[in-house]
Amino acid sequence: MQTGDGGSMLQGLKVLDLTTVVFGPYCTQILADLGADVIKVEAPGGDALRYSAKPAKTNGMAPSFLALNRGKKSLLLDLKDDEAKAQLRKLVAEADMLIHNIRAEAIERLGFGYEAAKSLNPEIIYVHCVGFGSDGPYGGLHAYDDVIQAASGAATLLPRVDGNEKPRYLPSLIADKVAGLHAAYASMAAMIHKLRTGKGQFLEVPMFEAFSNFMLKEHLGGLTFDPPVGPACYSRQIDPDRQPFPTKDGYISIVPYQIDHFLKVVALLGDGEFAREARFQSVKGIIEGSPDIYRRIGELTAQKTTDEVLAIMRGAQMPAMPVRDMQDMTADPHLDAVGFFQRSEHPTEGTVLNLREPTRFSDWSPANPRPAPNLGDVSDGFES
Repeated sequence: MQTGDGGSMLQGLKVLDLTTVVFGPYCTQILADLGADVIKVEAPGGDALRYSAKPAKTNGMAPSFLALNRGKKSLLLDLKDDEAKAQLRKLVAEADMLIHNIRAEAIERLGFGYEAAKSLNPEIIYVHCVGFGSDGPYGGLHAYDDVIQAASGAATLLPRVDGNEKPRYLPSLIADKVAGLHAAYASMAAMIHKLRTGKGQFLEVPMFEAFSNFMLKEHLGGLTFDPPVGPACYSRQIDPDRQPFPTKDGYISIVPYQIDHFLKVVALLGDGEFAREARFQSVKGIIEGSPDIYRRIGELTAQKTTDEVLAIMRGAQMPAMPVRDMQDMTADPHLDAVGFFQRSEHPTEGTVLNLREPTRFSDWSPANPRPAPNLGDVSDGFES
């Protein structure tokens, strides 16, 4: 890695990763990106995410697996085998962190619950990624992203916007990834605590609580107060009229966030007369008339190309961006300029696009990470 004088951010941190799919691997991928030495322990057959989509060349090297497991080493261990258990015990004794998403009963049966790990390594930071907090009635239940989206109310957001009453999942593994971010920051906080006190500890990171916390920051809405002053949800986010506007050749997002910007956008697009109507000359009138204002904006943008509308909005310093198809993201000029996509050669899969760690640090600059591991690509332990 390219570094400043301080070396890589988490240089010397030894992480034992027994997680699979997205939640846990996203956490440990972040730690690996920041310089931690991460050993991914896989059961025979490997992480199920390896087989989630078509690989370039090798079975078990799906795109999402490559993205979520770069920078790690893979160690194949069948923990039903005594020799494998002995090898894992040796690694636990050397590790700073052990992170897993195995159900509590199962990890205890294998002999690697927190107390067992602590007996091998009293200062270990032990992170358990779970679906639901163990002290609640859902404790121990299986959880995947769809289940958490349903339980958290997220699946009812799109119906609020478009009037189709059928609940739907947001088309992203958003609950898994949000929980992974929570696990990453919690793990690093525990490491700072250990550096201050010399003490390791047990962490439980529940996906349901993490994602509910994330979603309810704005969507608790009127229920924030006791008694409530209104319904749940942030009205601006579920406004059916607050959607991308059509243009002659596509769609564009315009956000007139400040109240006086609503009518300014209409005027900029060429209908100053509409913007001067008496009903819009008060804050209350603008709020009550916002559906008509949004509708008029859409009628005006439809008469221009996306580039024409964008030029008008940029000239007035109004927040606006064209709607880009996911297929076209690799051609985004801004992402290209900041080096967001980094090409590297994978030993078996050929050229791979990596997504750069997005945060900028003044004393550390990440280079291309270690490629995502093939199953069981190492037999040794942590770097010395």
